Amino acid sequence: MIALVNVIVMTGMLAVVPMGLRLLDTPPPLQRVWMAGAVFGAVSLWLPRGALAVSLAVPYALATLPLVALALRWRPRSGVVAAAGACALAMPSVAGVALVAERGGVELFGFSLKILSLTVAHFHFAGFAAALIAGLACRAGGGRAGVLGALSVPAGTLLVLAGYFTGQWVEFAGAVVLTAGMWLVGWVTWHEVRPESRATAVLLRVSAVVLAATMVLALSWALGEASGLPHPSIDWMIATHGVGNAFGFGLCGMLAWRALRGVQEEEAVR
Repeated sequence: MIALVNVIVMTGMLAVVPMGLRLLDTPPPLQRVWMAGAVFGAVSLWLPRGALAVSLAVPYALATLPLVALALRWRPRSGVVAAAGACALAMPSVAGVALVAERGGVELFGFSLKILSLTVAHFHFAGFAAALIAGLACRAGGGRAGVLGALSVPAGTLLVLAGYFTGQWVEFAGAVVLTAGMWLVGWVTWHEVRPESRATAVLLRVSAVVLAATMVLALSWALGEASGLPHPSIDWMIATHGVGNAFGFGLCGMLAWRALRGVQEEEAVR
C-alpha cells in the first residue's frame, strides 16, 4: 500500500496540480517553481524516513507558499469561482506540512505516520483538484447547483480538516458537506458541460461517475469512524476511494478541463 499511496501522491504533484495551475493562469515562473519542488517531493517519497527524505520534502513544502500568497489575494467581491480557485491554491500547503513531518517520522499533532501520508494525498485531490474543478464547473454552467457545488466542496474539505483536530463527528459532517458538493459538481459536469470532442466527453463522464461512487465510500468510512459501525478499512479505502479519486476523478477531470481550455483558446484566436 505504501507504493500505491506514493504513486497517487506523485500523480497529484507532477500531473494534477501542474495542469490545475495552468488552468488558473498562474504565472509561468511560479509553475516552474512548483515543478522543481514537486520533483524533490516525489523523490522524497521513495526514500527511507530521515534527514535526506526531509531535505527533499522541504523544497516541496516551500513551493506551496507562493500558491498560498496567490490565494490570499482573493477578495469577497471576486465571486464564487474565484473563491474556489483560491481555496484550491491554499490546499497543497497542508500536504506540504504533512509530507515534511511524515518523511521525518514525526507524528505531527499526534497523527500517525500513515494518516499523515494519506493527508498528503487527500489535499492534492479532495483539496486542490476538487475545489478547482468545482469552480470550473460553476463557471461552465449549472446555475444554483454549480454555485452550491463551488461553495460546498472547499467548505467540506476545510470542515474535514477541522475534524482532524476537533472530533470524528465534525469530520463526518465535513464528509457530508464535501460529498454533497462533489455530487453537485458531478451532476453539473454530466448535464451542463458538453464538449464537441468525444474523448473529452468520455473523460468528463468518467470523472463524474467515479466521483459519485468514491464519495459513497468516503461517507461510509467517516460514519463508521465516528459511530463505531462496520466500515471499510484504510487499506481498502486506499485501493478504492483513493485510486478512484486520483485517477478516475482527479486525473481524468483535469485532462478534460485542460482540453476544454485548449478549445476555448483556439476559438479565441480565430
